[in-house]
Amino acid sequence: MPAVTGQQIAPGIDRVTLDGRPVEPVSGRTYLMMNKPAGVLTSVGDERGRPTVITDDGELAVRLMHPRYHVDKEYRVVITGRPDSDALRRLAEGMVVSGEAFRPAEVRVLDVAPAQTRLSMVLREGRKREVRRLWQALGHRVVDLQRIRIDGLDLGDLEEGAIRSLGPDETARLKTAVGLTP
Repeated sequence: MPAVTGQQIAPGIDRVTLDGRPVEPVSGRTYLMMNKPAGVLTSVGDERGRPTVITDDGELAVRLMHPRYHVDKEYRVVITGRPDSDALRRLAEGMVVSGEAFRPAEVRVLDVAPAQTRLSMVLREGRKREVRRLWQALGHRVVDLQRIRIDGLDLGDLEEGAIRSLGPDETARLKTAVGLTP
C-alpha cells in the first residue's frame, strides 16, 4: 500500500520500496546547510501548512540557536534609513530593549543608499527576532535579513533553496562550538 505523509514504519517488520526496489535505512545523522528561503519555517510542522525543514540532531540544533552557547551568527541586514553613529555605538556596547538586555553586536555598514542601509551584524546570542527588535528600538525597520554564517560555516554562494552536505570537519566544528563531542 502507498505510504502517506507522516506514516511511521516498524523496522524489521515493514518492507519499504521505491519504484519496486527496497529502501534501506540510513545509519547515523545527516548534516546539511540550506539557504532557507523566506516563508520556510524551521519546525516539525505548521498548522497553517507552510513549508518546513527540520534536523535529525535536535540537540545540536537547539544548542546552535540557544543564546547561552554564544555561537557567532552573522547576518546581512537591510534597514530603512541611515543609522547614525550613536545607533551603531549602542549596538556595539549592548542595549536594553523593553527591559531585556542584549549583548554587544559587531556592526559594519556595507552600503548606503538614499532610503536604505545594508549592514553586516555578528551576534553571539541570536535571540528570537533579535535583529529586528534591536533595529526597531533604534527607529529603523528591517527590510531584508539573511543569516550568512554560523560559527565558521559560511553560506557562501549557495543558491536560495539549495542545500549541501556538511563535511565531517564542519560538523565537528559546530559540535565543538556548543560543547558536544564530535
